[in-house]
Amino acid sequence: MHPTKAICGSKGSSLKGKTIVLGITGSIAAVKCVELARELIRHGAEVFAVMTTEACRIIHPNSMHYATGNKAITELTGAIEHVEFCGANGKADLLLIAPATGNTIGKIINGIDDTTVTSFAATAIAAGKKIIVVPAMHETMYNNPFAKENIEKLEKAGIKAMKPKIEENAAKFPAIEEIVLECERALGEGLLKGKKVLIANGATQEDIDEIRVITSRASGLTGIEIAKECYRQGAEVSIVQNNESFSDGVKNFKARTSAEMEKIVLEELKKGFDLYISPAALADFKVEKKEGKITSCKDFSLQLKPREKLLEKARACFPRLKIIAFKAEIGVQEKELIEIAKKKLRELKASIVIANDVKEKGMGTIDNKVFIVSEKKVEKAEGLKSEIAKAIVKEIAETIDFGLKKS
Repeated sequence: MHPTKAICGSKGSSLKGKTIVLGITGSIAAVKCVELARELIRHGAEVFAVMTTEACRIIHPNSMHYATGNKAITELTGAIEHVEFCGANGKADLLLIAPATGNTIGKIINGIDDTTVTSFAATAIAAGKKIIVVPAMHETMYNNPFAKENIEKLEKAGIKAMKPKIEENAAKFPAIEEIVLECERALGEGLLKGKKVLIANGATQEDIDEIRVITSRASGLTGIEIAKECYRQGAEVSIVQNNESFSDGVKNFKARTSAEMEKIVLEELKKGFDLYISPAALADFKVEKKEGKITSCKDFSLQLKPREKLLEKARACFPRLKIIAFKAEIGVQEKELIEIAKKKLRELKASIVIANDVKEKGMGTIDNKVFIVSEKKVEKAEGLKSEIAKAIVKEIAETIDFGLKKS
């Protein structure tokens, strides 16, 4: 057994049983393909590399043999490799062309078939295979209007073209995790396909003076993992948070304070969403901000006033909206925690409430233990927050009858 097989599925099973052909063309970004292939394998995929002659001048085929455990395809032989993998009955589930040069993209969209990768692409298009293209080239080449037109044509043809990272006058590879996420979406079950999901996430800040704030220890990791899982499952996802954006596929709204988050959430919900998920840790209190800086050597007191709950406002404004709420408690027994969640479920007319005790873990940790409480059942989920997110989204898909989209 090739040593690469030992890492298969080490980070998850989202690509388990899937065969991905990685088409590599002559961009310097080809040096990233060892890392990309390994990451796909860590999520369960089997990867076969197909390399153009120009790609082989940048990264040796032996590197991709090492990375994937499968000999790289550098020429088409009597084995008709392009048909074996990307034909109508081919064993590939996805053709991922990464990096894709402007030259290769132009050839694909104009039906030119003169390299290994373009032969795989031509065959995959005719067979209706799923294809993702990751452009990588100099920025001026990427901004060429004809190149832009070709990328637009890819999208119109049903081929996903990822946005490169524009940096140092180059259209570079996006983060490896983003490419993997797109592969997971393309090959996912589509549990939330066609649904619009809005997520309010993470801690907010309330200003005390020009320097100091009141906040919480919430990391926002749970909301990020839920957003990723909703995206994997085919949803159109928007997230409102103070955290940084993590994917071009997920629309990110920056909100530092509770007031900012509330304004954005309520404005977005007016546009019509199928689902509102709120793991946000908005400040429960507001404080009158002091101008300048409060002198640190003097005693001073703060008057905290309760804030109106955003979830309650959302429910009042959108009575038919499907809501997934969260409830964190400290030091309560499981039975009591579930009863608290059921009470919140009734009061908010929520579809599901996620409840947890943050005394030991959950707040700022990478793992958690939660109870997923709906009107008919209670499910327990424990482990990494990425796995909990999968359990939550699965429960959403099984529990909620979306019916006709209503706001």
